[in-house]
Amino acid sequence: MSFVRVERPRPEVALVTLDRPERMNAMAFDVMVPFRQTLEELSVDNDVRVVVVTGAGGAFCAGADLENPGTVPDIDGLTRPLIARRAMGLLDDVILALRKMHQPVIAAVNGPAVGGGFCLAVACDIRLASEAAFFRAAGINNGLTSTELGLSYLLPRAVGSSRAFEIMLSGRDVGADEAERIGLVSATLPPDALLDACYSLAERIIGFSRLGVESSKRLLWSGLDASSLSAHMDHESHAQLYVRLTTENFEESVRARKAGRAPDFQD
Repeated sequence: MSFVRVERPRPEVALVTLDRPERMNAMAFDVMVPFRQTLEELSVDNDVRVVVVTGAGGAFCAGADLENPGTVPDIDGLTRPLIARRAMGLLDDVILALRKMHQPVIAAVNGPAVGGGFCLAVACDIRLASEAAFFRAAGINNGLTSTELGLSYLLPRAVGSSRAFEIMLSGRDVGADEAERIGLVSATLPPDALLDACYSLAERIIGFSRLGVESSKRLLWSGLDASSLSAHMDHESHAQLYVRLTTENFEESVRARKAGRAPDFQD
């Protein structure tokens, strides 16, 4: 049985649903391994321009599955510490797969995003939330660290360092309204409007150059890692020149504006 569902709700849009609602889509290995594989397959599917990720039922993802975490693959003969390292590596690969995808990834956070589920949401490029959503860095509540799966890297960049420290050290819930106010999500919507809002945003993105969109995603992430403003501006400049000089996208935008029509970017 597969716990990951892929649908094509609009042209060039893939909807990926974590589909184990009775466990609040927790991060068992029999969910996360196929989820990562699905992301990798969609990344090289040239019929897909935007990916939307959500959870089935009333939750986005409840983090670690405390009842049945599933089986870590390929661990025969390993000791417990090595199995633990392999397990964390598999989960880390999910976060990295989201970042490496060619397409923008929109998280449709339809309910609780807890622990690793919080990390999963923050690793997506764009987040929209249902009014029923909330976020919790749950590790600290369980006697562990709240720093897992890249959250201590990603969250300060999303909401600022002081607020990230407070959220991660207090273990409190961040509701949808607060999440929008602090910039953790772009918008908060009624539950029945969430996916349509994601699809509308996806369609707007699809209207632009594929090359321009994919390069912009890469440069936005690169900017978070940049050692200096000047170093990053060099990267931006080369990307802009690459698209400007190797395509006729800019000329097409001028023609379309003069003709009063939408541009048809051919890259």
